[in-house]
Amino acid sequence: MPSILTFVPVADGQPSRTALEALTRARQIASAQGWTCAAVALAPDASAVAPALGRYGAETVYAVSDPAFAEPLNAPVVEALATVIAEAGPSVVVFPSSEGVKDALGALAQRLSAPTLPDVAAFGVSGDTVEAVRPVMAAKFRARVQAEIADGTPVLVSVRAGSYTAEAVDPAGGTAPEVIEIALASDATSLRQTLREIVKAAGGAVDLSEAQVVVAAGRGVRDEAGKALVEELADVLGAAIGASRAVVELGLFPPEAQIGQTGKVVAPDLYIAVGISGAIQHVAGMTGSRTIVAINKDADAPIFDVATYGIVGDLTQVLPPLIAALREAKAA
Repeated sequence: MPSILTFVPVADGQPSRTALEALTRARQIASAQGWTCAAVALAPDASAVAPALGRYGAETVYAVSDPAFAEPLNAPVVEALATVIAEAGPSVVVFPSSEGVKDALGALAQRLSAPTLPDVAAFGVSGDTVEAVRPVMAAKFRARVQAEIADGTPVLVSVRAGSYTAEAVDPAGGTAPEVIEIALASDATSLRQTLREIVKAAGGAVDLSEAQVVVAAGRGVRDEAGKALVEELADVLGAAIGASRAVVELGLFPPEAQIGQTGKVVAPDLYIAVGISGAIQHVAGMTGSRTIVAINKDADAPIFDVATYGIVGDLTQVLPPLIAALREAKAA
């Protein structure tokens, strides 16, 4: 029976939210096509996440357990995925689109000579064709793209964060998936990659790509006083901090906080844009957010065109009472 396989990155023993979104869509396609829905997990103890993947519709979980997956290197990931794909023989392989996955996806596509549809906002299967919609030109336009499913070579598809909602098909976890243990084919030490150092954001910051709430700063933040207000708002909300390219170039925020066409793509439940004008290059990185709150003193700022709610005012006057009200609500 044909199958669709979803790659599930695992961090701190948990599947990523974007991977569960991708798995949800894979399950929907499997149901519509009469296919088997499978997932592949790579981790030091990959089988431990199988029950969670079963709750989101994976009927079979290929678990590749190896200490090599404790480090963010793409060589063992590509090696393991190639092995699982050869074993499972899927028609389509789905990936959550992230920085690490993009690195591995390109290498895997080259190795398998597989047609690839990267960074799509929607996709489906019609007959022997995978059809997808992909944002282009800083997400100002959408292009329809497609690839043919061929015997022995799957179509690889990566899905942008927030394109689908992660929905558990079996919240109680009553149906356990079949777990197939796969050994990593090569010794990780022979894969010609060495991890020198992992530099993490200071202060135990929330992972921007996985955050459910993001507070993002734009040029209107201007200085350290404005930055402190943004950080205080993020702290009270338990939010990740993002930034536009302008304030990153000013040195107020680190490059890893940049959101937009040349930064990260995020799709949180709540996105608070503070002092962000709304240039299309920035909007391309956050347009998938479910609720957008814009705070800007310019009533004509383009950010209000995409915002769910808007507050016209200077951030130094808007944020302090907002922070105070949130603290009071949390204390009640």
